Amino acid sequence: MRSFLALLLFAVSLAACQPADVPAPQIDPATVTPQAWQVTLLTPDSETKFTSSAPTIGEALREIGLTLAERDFTWPPPEAPLQADTTVEFRPARQITVRVDGQEITVRANGQTVGQALASAGIPLLGLDTSLPAESDPVPADGVIQIVRVRESLSLLQKTIPFQTQYVDAPEVALGVEEILTAGRPGVLVTRTRIRYEDGVETARFEEAETVVQPPQDRLSGLGTKITLQSVPGQENLQYWRAFSMYATSYSPCRSGVPDRCFSGTALGLPVKRGVVAMSRLWYNQLAGSQVYIPGYGTAIVADVGGGFPDGRAWIDLGFSDEDFETWSGWITVYFLAPAPPAIPYFLK
Repeated sequence: MRSFLALLLFAVSLAACQPADVPAPQIDPATVTPQAWQVTLLTPDSETKFTSSAPTIGEALREIGLTLAERDFTWPPPEAPLQADTTVEFRPARQITVRVDGQEITVRANGQTVGQALASAGIPLLGLDTSLPAESDPVPADGVIQIVRVRESLSLLQKTIPFQTQYVDAPEVALGVEEILTAGRPGVLVTRTRIRYEDGVETARFEEAETVVQPPQDRLSGLGTKITLQSVPGQENLQYWRAFSMYATSYSPCRSGVPDRCFSGTALGLPVKRGVVAMSRLWYNQLAGSQVYIPGYGTAIVADVGGGFPDGRAWIDLGFSDEDFETWSGWITVYFLAPAPPAIPYFLK
């Protein structure tokens, strides 16, 4: 009996030492107090501090009566979790009126500058567009913003570059004849102009560059130097090497153009009379002593120098004595008689 009781007591004590399967205590969520955080609210006009145990920024703001409207700005964003010592920046949207493309759009927008407000309203400046006020300016007090649609186009204008003419002696071509040896070709110049339009109206042009896309090719003309003697029309005994159109005037010793003075001699030392002619200094220096024939006047020698005309026209002054003076004024053909000079003056080529 004693041994049975001892065995029973041992079994009871052994059972008491085993861990019991005890369930965890049940906690009612309604009885748990959420952690309250300190929040600093910054607005354009003030700074406010409050505490909140809301899970997000947006809910914390609603707790103090601040309901976010369309395009209101907060940072951190409304869906961000509320944390210890959170600072929230709040900037309410405002109504703006945007004038663009011939219409007015009233919309809520946010942003400190015109560009930011337009972007938040979904009407951003595109490309070259500008605004009044400027994109970087503050939003005006009246909220009115003008968008100017700007575009640019390029205009290519083609211009012709004239070619020049180069002259060379052509020994196989008759004197006084000009022959084209190489044809000239005009060049092509392209001017690039940038045209600016504002709201569809041209406002400015900027010439940006000129490009020679094809340079001109000079024309090469041969001036004949081959002398071929011919008979003067109606004077078969006279041969000439050059016929040239010249403007003729006339003079005599006391009709030389100097008032109250008479000049009886020429630069070559001959007396002034029929049969001597004067030319400009340039021509005289090249042709002094040469013989010419003038229809209606006769044969003469280049023996004197005159002033000529300011326009540089080819000019000849026919000499007379005072007694047989004749008035000449007009264009005539002058025949330069053989022999030709060793070097043909350039003005007679």
